[in-house]
Amino acid sequence: MSTKTIHYPWYKKEDTDAFFALFQNNLANFVIIAVTMLGMGFPASIVFGKVIPGAAVAVIVGNLYYAYSAKRLAIKEGRTDVTALSYGISTPVMFVFLFGVLLPAYSLTNDYELAWKIAVAAAFISGLIEVLISVTGNWIRERVPRPAMLGALAGVALTFVAGEMLFKTFEMPVVGLLVLAIILVGLIGKLAMPFKIPTSLFAIVIGTVLAFTLGYSDSSKISEGLSNLGFYPILPTLAPFEGLGLLFTTLIGLFAIILPITIYNAVETMNNVDAMSAAGDSYDVRECQAVDGAGTMIGAIFGGLFPTTVYIATVGSKWMGAGRGYSILNAIVFGFAALFGLIAALSAIIPIAAVAPILVFVGMSMVATAFQTNEAKYYPAVAIAMLPYLSNFVMTRFNNSAGEAVANISSGIVPLGQGAMFTGIILGAITVFIIDKKYYKAASFALVGAFLSFFGLMHAPSLAINAATDFTIGYMIVALFFVYCAYAHSKTNALPENKEKTAA
Repeated sequence: MSTKTIHYPWYKKEDTDAFFALFQNNLANFVIIAVTMLGMGFPASIVFGKVIPGAAVAVIVGNLYYAYSAKRLAIKEGRTDVTALSYGISTPVMFVFLFGVLLPAYSLTNDYELAWKIAVAAAFISGLIEVLISVTGNWIRERVPRPAMLGALAGVALTFVAGEMLFKTFEMPVVGLLVLAIILVGLIGKLAMPFKIPTSLFAIVIGTVLAFTLGYSDSSKISEGLSNLGFYPILPTLAPFEGLGLLFTTLIGLFAIILPITIYNAVETMNNVDAMSAAGDSYDVRECQAVDGAGTMIGAIFGGLFPTTVYIATVGSKWMGAGRGYSILNAIVFGFAALFGLIAALSAIIPIAAVAPILVFVGMSMVATAFQTNEAKYYPAVAIAMLPYLSNFVMTRFNNSAGEAVANISSGIVPLGQGAMFTGIILGAITVFIIDKKYYKAASFALVGAFLSFFGLMHAPSLAINAATDFTIGYMIVALFFVYCAYAHSKTNALPENKEKTAA
């Protein structure tokens, strides 16, 4: 074995493209947080003075740790092509905390400061739960088939990442189509941009200039964004501990939201780490889940109220050839952005159509990876694992009216979309074991599906005992059927002619 010292660079040119992909993903979440909270009536002093800086701390901590982790892996394996894991606020979980934790907390207290403290406490508890869950990370990873995990993840990529961002791209077609073409030519066609400017940077600059030149972007938004500039010191707070009192008493019901969404977050991290392993960089799932939980807890101590996760965008960064520099730069930029209130200004200046195509590419790469890294015989398992997220996307976009809005299409859309990550993994795993004729394992995953349905982690709006009776019974019957299949398969293999074929 060679013992020569490798040079793993702090930054390389490929990191620039990956930085813009990760930066805009985080920036989009920060902007949504700011706009939503201000729309709820939360004062700017809480939004830009506490929540945004606290969320930035979580992003900084995680990005720097994963840059360190990439260096450690590079040294361990003697490679310089290691890509650091992308990290930031989990988008689906962010929406749950905004509308499932923060809004109910305000509705019950009618106090913005108190509601923020309760939500921060909820985030702290969520991080702690994920740290505890991390103990089982590798055990689960070894037992859940890769096609099932990557298929469920590809479902997220197809709908919430590539699909959603393609919608945004076509909202401003003159800008969006050109930016998409630049991204496809530069990142897939590998054609160098003028003056060797990184593809993502070139696309954003061209898209932004074109939007303002043609009048698609209103210059008044810039003034509005600049009005929020200022100095917002990043300071620790006792808010998470002050909010725990109400969280464990009056608002104990919020745990029915916190627990399943934290489990979801841990599974999301597991899937994204596994996707990265398939792409060539193998990180420890348990460590990553623990880091995500710890990052969430640290962010809460500084006022942030949103759980963090390893991003799906990591595979896109790997395809771009990034190292660790993009992660370090993201941490630095968000530190400055939080300190000086740059989030609102940047979001006003850069139109969404100028950055959405970058995430279209990220989503495309994730879907492609789900198929490319599995044998062709497992493609049906990948496909069925993706499908629950189509339902989840539909019901999420209709918000509380989902039941009424989709009733005329199918009454199965909403329950299929509830707990889509778990449903995708269960269906995908069952399909893998059917393909491999391992019927007892298929039966065990059907029983897991029954268990998750019984307690409301799948096919139900919230945690409860006997939450989804029909689905629980359905999965149990399916498990019995697979036991019969195992028996029938063993009897078939026991026939003399089959033994002769096996021996031959």
